[in-house]
Amino acid sequence: MQDMRIRRVVIVGGGTAGWMSAALLTKVLGAGLSITLIESDEIGTVGVGEATIPPIQVFNQAIGMNEADFVKATGGTFKLGIEFENWGGLGDRYMHAFGTIGRPLGLTPFHNFWLRARQAGKADAGSLWDYSFNYQAASRDRYARLDRIPNSPLEGIVEAYHFDAGLYARFLRQGSEAGGVKRIEGMITGVNRDGENGFIRSVTLKSGETIEGDLFIDCSGFRALLIGEALGVGYEDWTHWLPCDRAVAVPAENGPRLRPYTQSIAHKAGWQWRIPLQHRAGNGHVFSSSHISEDEATATLMGNLEGKPLADPRTIRFRTGRRAKFWEKNCVSVGLSSGFLEPLESTSIHLIQTSIVRLVQMFPDLNFAAANIAEYNAQVGFEYERVRDFIILHYHLNRRTDTAFWTACREMAVPESLTHRLDLFRQTGRIFRENNELFSEVAWLQVMVGQGLMPESFTPLADKLSDEQLGQYLADLRQIIDANVARLPGHREAVARLVASAA
Repeated sequence: MQDMRIRRVVIVGGGTAGWMSAALLTKVLGAGLSITLIESDEIGTVGVGEATIPPIQVFNQAIGMNEADFVKATGGTFKLGIEFENWGGLGDRYMHAFGTIGRPLGLTPFHNFWLRARQAGKADAGSLWDYSFNYQAASRDRYARLDRIPNSPLEGIVEAYHFDAGLYARFLRQGSEAGGVKRIEGMITGVNRDGENGFIRSVTLKSGETIEGDLFIDCSGFRALLIGEALGVGYEDWTHWLPCDRAVAVPAENGPRLRPYTQSIAHKAGWQWRIPLQHRAGNGHVFSSSHISEDEATATLMGNLEGKPLADPRTIRFRTGRRAKFWEKNCVSVGLSSGFLEPLESTSIHLIQTSIVRLVQMFPDLNFAAANIAEYNAQVGFEYERVRDFIILHYHLNRRTDTAFWTACREMAVPESLTHRLDLFRQTGRIFRENNELFSEVAWLQVMVGQGLMPESFTPLADKLSDEQLGQYLADLRQIIDANVARLPGHREAVARLVASAA
C-alpha cells in the first residue's frame, strides 16, 4: 500500500503561535516528522505581555515543561482571576475568579442557595465572592499550590499565569529546536500552489530558497499570508458587536503590589489592562477609534500607570472577527491569522492552544479527508463564537450613561445565542454550558451578577433546606474559606520560592 503519512510540516511565522505549534507537534508527533519553522527578525510580533487562563497548564505539561524553569524564564507570576473595574457602572468592581464558588448540594448549583438567602433579605448571605476561595486569596495578594482545602470537600486554588509572551516564545523555541525543529530565518516572497488542486506546495524566501511541505501552518499574524492572501479565505467581521479596533501598549515598572490577578479597568471608550510580571508590568488600552482619538487613548493609558514607563507606547490596529475557514486545503491557520478577539478574558493564547491541540488530535494524512477538515472548522468556529458572546456580555451588560460608547454597547442588538442566555438567567437563575464550551457556568455567573443582572427567581430545589440549615451551610463555607486563606503565603513570596527552585 502507498504510504500516505505526512512527513513535512512547514510553520510560517514564529511568535507565541508558531513556537507553541512547533513545541506540541514535535513532542507528540515528532518521530518521522520533519518540522520547519520560518520566521523573520524583520517582522515583529504582537505579544505585549500575556495573561492566560488555567488550561495553559495542560499544554505546558503536555510538552514536558518544568513549571519553575518556565516561571523563571518568562518573568512569570500567578493569576487567580480578572478584576473588572467600572464595567457595570462607574466605581463598580468585581472579579471573574477561577475555580468554583461555594459547593453544590446534590443536583442544585450553589448560587441558587445564595440567591434564596439574598432574596429573603438575610444579612449574612454576603457577597457571591465570599464563597470563592480564589477571589478571597487574590484580593489579599496570597497564593499557594493547593488542589483542595484541607479537611474539607472544597476545591483549592485554580491558577493560570502572567508571563512575557516574547520570553515564552523564546523558551518554547529552545525546547523545540532541541527536539529537532529546524528554524529558518527569512522573509517569504512567494507561495507556490499546485495547478490542479490548489494545494500549497512550497514557499519561496527572499534569498531564493524554496521550502516544500505536505502540511502548512499559518502563524503569520494579522497578515494571514497563507490562509488569507494565498488561499483567499475570507474574514467574518464582528466589529458591529465589538467596536474596539485599536490598542496602545506600554511596559512599565511594577507598582507596590504584586497582584495575583489581571486588572481590566473600563475607561470612556474602551478598557485598560494591567498584567503584573516579575520584572515589569504589561499595560495597554483597548479602545474604539470612532469614539476617542489615539492621542487621547494614549494619554489615558500613560496617566493610569502604576510605575514609570519603560518604553514608548506603541499602537496595535486590529479588526475583531474570525476567518471564514480555519483549515483550507493543506493549510491550517493558528493564532491571529485565524481571527482576533480582544484580550478581555485572556483567550488569545488559549485559542492558539486549542487550535494546535485539535490539529494534533485530527492530524491528517495526504488524502486530507474533507469530513475531517469540515469537523475541525466547525469545532474551532463554535469556540470562537462562544468566546465572542462572552466578551460581548461585558460590553452589553453595562449601566453606564457617561459616554456615547457605553450607551451604544448597552443598546446594541446582540447574537441570539447570547440573548437566550441572558433571558434564561434573568427569568430563572439557570445557566447551562453548551458542547463543552470554554467558559463555565461559574464564569458566566460572575460576570452577570458582577455587572448587575440578578435573576427574578431560583430553582425550587434550593428550598429543600430549612432556613436554619441554609444559614449554617453558608456560614460554614465562609468560615472554611476565610480560615484557609489566612494560612496562605503572599504571592510575591510564592513566586520567589518557585524561581529559587528552578534548575
